[in-house]
Amino acid sequence: MLKIALPNKGRLADDARELFADAGLEVRALGDRALVASLGGEFEAIFVRAQDIPEFVADGAADAGVTGLDLVCESERPVVELLDLEFGACKLVVAARDESGIASIDQIAPGARVATVFPRVTRRFFEQAGREVSLVPVSGAAEIAPHLGIADVVVDLTSTGSTMRVNKLHVVTTVLESTARLITARAPSVTGAAAAARERALDELTTALSSVLRARGRRYVMANVPRDALDRVKQVLPGLNGPTVVDILNSGTHIAVHAVVSQRAIYRTIADLKALGAEGILVTRIERLMP
Repeated sequence: MLKIALPNKGRLADDARELFADAGLEVRALGDRALVASLGGEFEAIFVRAQDIPEFVADGAADAGVTGLDLVCESERPVVELLDLEFGACKLVVAARDESGIASIDQIAPGARVATVFPRVTRRFFEQAGREVSLVPVSGAAEIAPHLGIADVVVDLTSTGSTMRVNKLHVVTTVLESTARLITARAPSVTGAAAAARERALDELTTALSSVLRARGRRYVMANVPRDALDRVKQVLPGLNGPTVVDILNSGTHIAVHAVVSQRAIYRTIADLKALGAEGILVTRIERLMP
């Protein structure tokens, strides 16, 4: 049974549980405070802090884990990314006080104090930019540091930018963009048949999760359309590889067409199908979509 490290709280935890449940791997725990839970016959979840997950995975305490790319980069642990899970989007940015006049990284003075929860990523970023700065590691709320006089700029996470604006900070530049990732160890501790079984199980897990992600934002459209309108229907329902066309029993004038369509295009798609004389239009959600 493979162990999957999942965040124990916060938005990442909620989104991870939802994704796994949609893939048929619902978390089955004995209680809200349980540290382990079943994810089905082949997987067991262990709940830890998101920032500790790269460590657990790299050391072999977990076979795979879900955490943010920002935390993976900060950990500097030997892990590899299996899948971008597309939730938890945020940016790690350099920010300065509005009245500072700093509009680019080149305007940050040599030796400037930089407050951050991400000292390793921050150090690498400024070294690669050729800027010498003094790091001020903090455990949280880095945005208050310039107002207290303990730092000139900050490197912190932002998603909507509202916290920055409230604290009269502006973004100078982006250090990295982050989303949640499924990770595993670069050099797993098992070998032989166990390693092969582990790799196969992780491949199956990755395929299951990616099929759910691929289905999100898409709808399955079915309609009966006049046979003589088929060429025009192909323009309305391009689908993934063109629409599926099926003859309808005892109906010579109509044929059935099926296609996967972006959710954002549904309104216009239905209107265009109606304009072509389509009947019996049906739109359904897609739970999983395999390539």
